[in-house]
Amino acid sequence: MKSQARDSLRRCFEDCKSLVREKNCAPIMVRLAWHECGNYDRYEGDGGSVGSIRFEKELDHAANAGLGSALELLAPLKERYADVSHADLIQMASAASIEVSGGPKIPMRYGRVDAASDEAVPPEGRLPDGEAPFHQADGPCPGEVSEDASAAAHLRRVFSRMGFDDRDVVALSGAHTIGRAYKERSGLPSKDATKYTDQGPGRPGGMSWTKSWLTFDNSYFKVLVDASQGKEDEDLFRMSTDAVLLEDEGFSPHCHEFARDQEAFFVAYAAAHAKLSELGAHFVPPEGIRL
Repeated sequence: MKSQARDSLRRCFEDCKSLVREKNCAPIMVRLAWHECGNYDRYEGDGGSVGSIRFEKELDHAANAGLGSALELLAPLKERYADVSHADLIQMASAASIEVSGGPKIPMRYGRVDAASDEAVPPEGRLPDGEAPFHQADGPCPGEVSEDASAAAHLRRVFSRMGFDDRDVVALSGAHTIGRAYKERSGLPSKDATKYTDQGPGRPGGMSWTKSWLTFDNSYFKVLVDASQGKEDEDLFRMSTDAVLLEDEGFSPHCHEFARDQEAFFVAYAAAHAKLSELGAHFVPPEGIRL
């Protein structure tokens, strides 16, 4: 039984890679997976990688704008591999996207069990805000602006809720090396298009963090270092939660290291990505299935 499941998962993974290559959809697949598991709360014991983002109740959360198109792209694969859970497929597509884009192989395990209904959908607002005002979905007043409104404090509060430290925060932020921000999805003041995004591929427009926004490398950190040295590119996107990675004394050493050493970034990112992908998940068998 486990051998059959592994064979099916392997075939599905290869089809995920083919989909990413064909549709140039790596950024939105990574975003989908992040938003699926990034609402985990280790104190409440809910949220995480349980496939709940497939439910309209969660997909309608403001931070998930545009992610329905990613689920539509995955729908034919889910039909083809009915034995693969939604939660596994979402995380698998993200790991495949990182590889196809030139990034590290993520040490994934599979066997996640899907939530049965939208009762598993956690409160809205747990994903990190990119810019102030920084809200909170936990604590005594969910939805209120956090008392400590600094970008660094906001990132630490959100990621510590998921069990991550400063190095993890910086490494995971490095996923911005791929992808673009659209005003109508993020609500952030990005340009409608730049010289790096006006021709696509795929849907044209948006504003990227890096020049080669379909290539997973350490250029995100290099761009941050350049900007801090007065060499800012106005056609590249940067939020306060990006800039703070160099400004904060806890984040800065890791940011500089990753800018110098791509392999160090890849090692840290692969470990953090794998941990993120398992938050809140229930596995059958309990040890999961490695490909």
